Amino acid sequence: MNRFKILILFAVIILFNLYFVSSMSAKVFVPEKYSEVYTGERVYFGIEIKYPENPSRKDIILEYEILNPEDEIITESKVLKAIETQASFMDFLVIPENIKSGRYTLKIYISDYEDLNQEISVSFKIIGYERDQLTLYFSVVIFTIIFMGILIIISIFKKIKKSK
Repeated sequence: MNRFKILILFAVIILFNLYFVSSMSAKVFVPEKYSEVYTGERVYFGIEIKYPENPSRKDIILEYEILNPEDEIITESKVLKAIETQASFMDFLVIPENIKSGRYTLKIYISDYEDLNQEISVSFKIIGYERDQLTLYFSVVIFTIIFMGILIIISIFKKIKKSK
C-alpha cells in the first residue's frame, strides 16, 4: 500500500511539472544574401516561432541586440508581436557605420508578460570601411589625378614647342 501511495505521489509530481513546461521553440536565421553586410546597411533576419500549447493570441516581446566580438552591444531594438500557435516573419537592424570588420552576433530575447523567456542567436559577418582602406583609395585617386595632370601639361608644352 505504501508503494502505491508513493507511485501516485510521483505521478502527480511529474504531471504537475510537465504541465508548466513551455513547449515553445524558436529559430533565427540570416539569409545567405545578408550573411556578409557592410557598415551602414541593413542586416535582415528571419524568425520562426512555434508555440503549439498557446490556445489563443498572445503578445510577445522581442528584444534584438547585435554584439561585437567582445560581447558589447553595438545596436538594439525592441518590438512587440502577436502570435498564436506559430509565426514566421522577417525583420532588420541597421548596422552602425563606425564599427570594425568581423564576426558579430545577433541575439534575440523572447518574452511575454508572464513566465516565457527564451534566447536565440545567429552570427554574421560585417565588412567595415576601414580608415586605412579609405586612405589607400583616396591616395590612389589623388595620384591618378596628379599623373593625368602632368601628362596633360607635358602634351600642351609639346604642342606649344611644335607650333614655334
